[in-house]
Order: sequence, then C-alpha cells, then structure tokens
Amino acid sequence: MDIVIANESHIKYATLISETISESAKIRGTGIAKRTPEYIIKRLVNGNAVIALDGDRFAGFCYIEVWGHQKFVANSGLIVHPDYRNQGLAKKIKKAIFDLSRKKFPEAKIFGITTGLAVMKMNYELGYKPVTFSELTDDPEFWKGCQTCKNFDILTRTERKMCLCTGMLYDPASSNHDKRKVNSKTFQRLKSIKEQLLLKKKKA
Repeated sequence: MDIVIANESHIKYATLISETISESAKIRGTGIAKRTPEYIIKRLVNGNAVIALDGDRFAGFCYIEVWGHQKFVANSGLIVHPDYRNQGLAKKIKKAIFDLSRKKFPEAKIFGITTGLAVMKMNYELGYKPVTFSELTDDPEFWKGCQTCKNFDILTRTERKMCLCTGMLYDPASSNHDKRKVNSKTFQRLKSIKEQLLLKKKKA
C-alpha cells in the first residue's frame, strides 16, 4: 500500500473518490458534504492531497483546504474505500495529510469538523483539541461547503455556533501538543452528545 502526494496522474480516480464519499454518507446516515469529481480534481492537481493506492486500485484519500490567507488549513474529505476499511488505513492517511499540512503551512492552525468518533480519536492523537466553532476560520467559503450536508439546517439555525459536527483544532503555537493517550471517556461523552442531538433532529 502506497500513500503518496496526489498529482495530475491521479485524475482518473476523481469520480470514484466522489462516489465513495457519497456512498459513505448514505451508509453512515450522518452529514458528509458532497464532493463532485470536478471539486476532487482541483485538489488532486494542486499538491494539497494524498491518495492511497494498492497497486493501481484506489484505497483512500484526503485533502488540504487553505483558509484565511493561510492562517488556517483544514484536512478534509478523509475517505477509505470499503474494500480497505478496518485495516488502520484511515489513521495512516490522516497522519500523512497532517504531515503534509505541517510541511507546507507550518504556521497555520489545522482544523476539522466531524461527526465520527474514530476521526476525533485520530485528531486527538495528533494533538488536536475540541473547540467551539468560533475558534475556527470565519471564512464564509469554508462554511459554504457545508450546504450539501444533510445537517446544514442545524448550522444555520444556530448561526454557525454549533452543529452535529465537533470542531477540532491543532495550534502549532501551543506548547502542549505532545502525543498523548486518548481519553476514551471524553470521546464516549462526545459521542453521546452527538447521538442526542441527532435524535432530537429526527424527532423535530
């Protein structure tokens, strides 16, 4: 399995990546913003993405978005093809895109929003901390990307203060980002909160 920085030679995988993201959203029943093949292609050719390949077979993907004049970057679109799940690949891809972010944008704060407990754990191990949305980028273009998410109505109703996603942030200027053991109770609590919010949405 190879995890490499994406380039123009990987454009042929754009449609499959887009479809894999959409199918994952359907299976999970949670909010994942749609990513068109055209959107994916832009990320493949600008050197701000990593792709996992098993020979010529697509296995996984993640990309970097830059916001606020490089003050913030987001690691987004993390996806693993169903044939390669439950093998620890997502964690390797997450580490690869994090390292690429730190190399290309060493002064930027790295952030993400997610409903997935597994992604929260991976972020935590890399040094991210849960934060309020107010601590993330205020760039309207980033939040516009949430419009295709099924939970966008929650984000708009709360004036972009909260949603089913949890915001997480890595600040390179902070001195306490050493790797640490994951506090499972913390993430179980986060998971419980998300489940309660989702249940309220279904009842509404």
